[in-house]
Amino acid sequence: MNPFPGLPAHRAGLGAWIKLPAIESVELMAEAGMDSVVIDLEHSALSIETASSLVSVALGRGLIPMVRVPDHSPSWIQRCLDLGARAVVVPHVDSVEQARALQQSSRFEPRGRRGMGPTTRAGGWNLSGPEPYLATERAIAVVVQIESAEGMAALPDMLATSVADGVLLGAADLSMSLGLAMDDPKVFDLMSGALEHCVKHGVPCALAMGADGAAAVRSAQRGFSLIIAGNDATMLGAAARQVVTSAKALADAPS
Repeated sequence: MNPFPGLPAHRAGLGAWIKLPAIESVELMAEAGMDSVVIDLEHSALSIETASSLVSVALGRGLIPMVRVPDHSPSWIQRCLDLGARAVVVPHVDSVEQARALQQSSRFEPRGRRGMGPTTRAGGWNLSGPEPYLATERAIAVVVQIESAEGMAALPDMLATSVADGVLLGAADLSMSLGLAMDDPKVFDLMSGALEHCVKHGVPCALAMGADGAAAVRSAQRGFSLIIAGNDATMLGAAARQVVTSAKALADAPS
């Protein structure tokens, strides 16, 4: 199994999306035993300042922090890596050219176009000089999110040309792009084929899914390197709904 940076090499990692602007969300995921958190700047109201705090808490609690950026802007990638993210997840990557541009945004000269910023968390605030900061390039990843028919078609070439450090698959946007239901067998087959390509090229592949432990085990057995199983907000709401549903059933029960 090919791990994402910092995640276990002997088994699939387990993580969750973070959408709430609360450090307690990250602490709770650590207490629950998660390996990673993916701080979501695409589908949440989180700010870059909040993301920085959440990354710091994750690092302090032994979690691997990843950040999903809202778009392909090089400034988002650089800022999130500088604040200490071990990986950036980039949505809607549909071509080799896009993936190559993202790679360059994450690499220093001469391999890329990332600017020098050692006076950041990633650089230890430059207290030991720039060398440790430059060395972080070997321990970070750009994870391309494949969520369209175009992205699926381009994925083999992305992997063959080494312009993706990792891949994230999700059935929701992919199924919408194809005009199919999420549980359509064609969606499953496409994602299975994408996973096979990743394994062939030694590139770790993550899967985004709901908070279902049994399904996470099955996905790990298929060969996924990281399972992102649900998010903090929905987990909280689902637990609250279960309490309310049970309480109402109790109140309606005959005495």
